[in-house]
Amino acid sequence: MFDARLRPLIDPPLDAAGRWLAARGVGANALTLTGLAIGLGGAAAAAAGAYGLALALILLNRLADGLDGAVARARAPTDLGGYLDIVADFAFYVSVPVGFGLADPAHAVPALVLVASFVLTGTSFLAFAAIAAKRGVETTAHGRKSFFYSTGLAEGGETIAVFVAMCLWPAGFGPLAFGYAALCLLTVGQRTALAVRLFSPGAS
Repeated sequence: MFDARLRPLIDPPLDAAGRWLAARGVGANALTLTGLAIGLGGAAAAAAGAYGLALALILLNRLADGLDGAVARARAPTDLGGYLDIVADFAFYVSVPVGFGLADPAHAVPALVLVASFVLTGTSFLAFAAIAAKRGVETTAHGRKSFFYSTGLAEGGETIAVFVAMCLWPAGFGPLAFGYAALCLLTVGQRTALAVRLFSPGAS
């Protein structure tokens, strides 16, 4: 919901850092994989109940995620980079609630519900992107991407805000997880309504 509005604020410093890293031989794919390792470490920290460490690693993961795209833009985006980026993102998003679910048996059910909502949201996101590419539909609302990024109520910025809240208030994981799962389902509904409008026979 807020990602497109944040892009004009975060892209200039990220792009400057990306150009600096690219000039020194740092590759976008290496940053993607490093960020994934850091994010999985954050999930492991959450599973161990080390929520402060989990918070730090989650934020570092997001920094790496921003920098890999900036380096790719400085060098030239590739299809492989786009693939690795989206796989790493969803692996990270799913791993964090799993970590919280492992930390406390009382969190298992809300973690399962949140992961299921992420899977459904991710499915709608990727299906929309695939059909948009087939039809030649494009957008730059989220910056230059390897494929179509459809806007929704639950996006990357909102997800990270919820993860931060979970680390700061682990006892509230259940309500936070159920609430955000509901927002994810609303996003699927919103994206489906847009798909009906854009992809129905006869739609322009």
